[in-house]
Amino acid sequence: QVQLVESGGGLVQPGGSLRLSCAASGISFSIYAMGWYRQAPGKQREAVAVITSGGVTNYADSVKGRFTISRDNAKNTVYLQMNNPKPEDTAVYYCCGDPNGRGYAYWGQGTQVTVSS
Repeated sequence: QVQLVESGGGLVQPGGSLRLSCAASGISFSIYAMGWYRQAPGKQREAVAVITSGGVTNYADSVKGRFTISRDNAKNTVYLQMNNPKPEDTAVYYCCGDPNGRGYAYWGQGTQVTVSS
């Protein structure tokens, strides 16, 4: 049974920091590209960051220089370090896994991030 379980969400002040984690089970984690998406109220889900099985990363322009995606294959976990978050980063954040370059086959349940003073 495949599971992706996000954690680490919550309330953070603008300019603060927050780290999201996504623990995977039931998959060969090391071969998966892993991504983080987010969905704000009334908006479409959008890609935030991706990390390939080889560790290559890519980011949405809106988070470049502020967010960092990383992975620990020994722990089957992908992270999203959010530095200097802004109110517009408020959303439900989802992690997802792509085993073969054909799209994200598995999704977590999401974790709420609220950026507010």
